[in-house]
Amino acid sequence: MTELLGSYVPIAIFIGIALVIGLALLVAPFAVAFKAPDSEKLSAYECGFNAFDDARMKFDIRFYLVSILFIIFDLEVAFLFPWAVSFKDLGWFGFWSMMVFLLVLTVGFIYEWKKGALEWN
Repeated sequence: MTELLGSYVPIAIFIGIALVIGLALLVAPFAVAFKAPDSEKLSAYECGFNAFDDARMKFDIRFYLVSILFIIFDLEVAFLFPWAVSFKDLGWFGFWSMMVFLLVLTVGFIYEWKKGALEWN
């Protein structure tokens, strides 16, 4: 029984180190952060609206469009990692199927670019 429990010691050490690092990363900003907000720090952030306005106000549809485009391309690029890891085992069929996938991705990107979906003016 001691041998069995002894085999779990590396896992317990790993979990302990992960908890310590996680707690340190959660506590550190509160301990070291500079706490003097100025007008620049309280100004509008990324979306262009004041931070403390009504949450139900209407805003431009381009924010939705940019977020949807980011999610689509981010998820599609995530398919490249498992393909790259198993590239040797897939052979030519796997190579050409990924090239077709990347072609479709490129055509979609060019279509969005031509339609002006990436323009912010």
